[in-house]
Amino acid sequence: MKNLQGLGALLELDDIIIAQAAGYWVRFEVRQVSVSKHIPHGIRYNLTLHDNCNQRVMGYDNAHVPKGAKRGKYKAQIMTYDHKHQTIKCKGEPYSFNSPAQPIEDFWKSVDDYLKEYGII
Repeated sequence: MKNLQGLGALLELDDIIIAQAAGYWVRFEVRQVSVSKHIPHGIRYNLTLHDNCNQRVMGYDNAHVPKGAKRGKYKAQIMTYDHKHQTIKCKGEPYSFNSPAQPIEDFWKSVDDYLKEYGII
C-alpha cells in the first residue's frame, strides 16, 4: 500500500463503540490482514452506525462483495470488496479506498448526514 497516512489511527479504532444522539451508536472493527486480490490495502474493516434497536442502518466495510456488483465476464478482472451501505436496505455500493484515513473521514460525514436526514440531530 503506497499511502499509509492514517493507518495507526484507523487500527486504533478496532473494537471501539461511540454513543450518538437518541440511542444511536457507531462501532468500529478494523484489522490489518494479509494483502490479497480482494483486499489490496491489507485492512479488513467494518464501520457501522446502529439505531436505538441495535440494528445496523449504515456502514462502510469490505466483508463481502457488494450484492449486485457486476462481476464481469473475464475471470482475470480484480474486484475489491470495499463498499458502503447508505441505508438499512442498501445491499452495498462500491467505495473507493484511497488511504486508511479516508474511510474514517467519509464514515463520520455519512453518520452526520444520516442523523440529520432522519431528524436524529
